[in-house]
Amino acid sequence: MTDSNPPGLSLAFDVRIDGVSVATFTGCSGLDQRYEVLEWQEGGDNGTVTRLPGRLTYSNVLLTRSVDGDSGQLAAWFSQQGRKPVRQTAIITLRSGNRATVVSTWTLVGAWPVRYSGPTLSTGPEGEAIAIETLELTHQGFGP
Repeated sequence: MTDSNPPGLSLAFDVRIDGVSVATFTGCSGLDQRYEVLEWQEGGDNGTVTRLPGRLTYSNVLLTRSVDGDSGQLAAWFSQQGRKPVRQTAIITLRSGNRATVVSTWTLVGAWPVRYSGPTLSTGPEGEAIAIETLELTHQGFGP
């Protein structure tokens, strides 16, 4: 298979919540789901432990980006959500190359922001080379 623009290079994550563009991020983690494992130890059968599927749980999604001219708007948007959080549909679109190619899309149902972190600011020699801000979203699961 030949691909002139292989996935994984120059990626960006566009985030829209209920149709409104929130920001473009360069990092995204936590797009996972897992079943709890319930262990059943039946009396009289000491050699067997039966494992059963439990509830399906979802991790929070952590989005990261470099601080830019839109960072103040992102922080203000988060503060506005904090006054009265509303569960909404969030769509994370992974784009590659010149951002014209959509690689994949994830829909988070019942999403709302739980944390915004601005960059660590320092003028000393231990200061970060790139100022990074993060947005954390929680959700009720993946949608169609």
